[in-house]
Amino acid sequence: MHRHEATIRRYFDACNAADPAALLSCFTPDAVHYFPPGLPEIPWRGAEAIAKKWLWCVETLGSQWTIEKVLVSHDSNEAVIEWTHWKRQSGTAQRGDEWYVFDTASGLISEIRAYYAAPAVKDTPIGELVGFDYVGRGYHLHWE
Repeated sequence: MHRHEATIRRYFDACNAADPAALLSCFTPDAVHYFPPGLPEIPWRGAEAIAKKWLWCVETLGSQWTIEKVLVSHDSNEAVIEWTHWKRQSGTAQRGDEWYVFDTASGLISEIRAYYAAPAVKDTPIGELVGFDYVGRGYHLHWE
């Protein structure tokens, strides 16, 4: 497994475990996490802020995440993933992609840019692309 993929998987494991020390160990201190409009207090700036916000999501929303696909650049310190964010308290989920930039010296995450597959629509159980064959392509359909 490429080291950038390993870092992303370690980051998702830390999010799902709500492990603040493990979360901090994935990021440069000045990392930034960008999001589409609609969330409060974005972008999240700094490893501590990123860790704090994901811990809040796990504790408050029952958040858990699955990685669906990973692509790692062969000639830069970048990677792209496709994920599902399961919000177990509300019984909803959001699908999306993230673009990762890694610090050259440390290999830690210095930037994440999140893109949603569809806007978060109230009363829609899973925010995803209309007409895309999630079942046929082997995507997670629920949090295990």
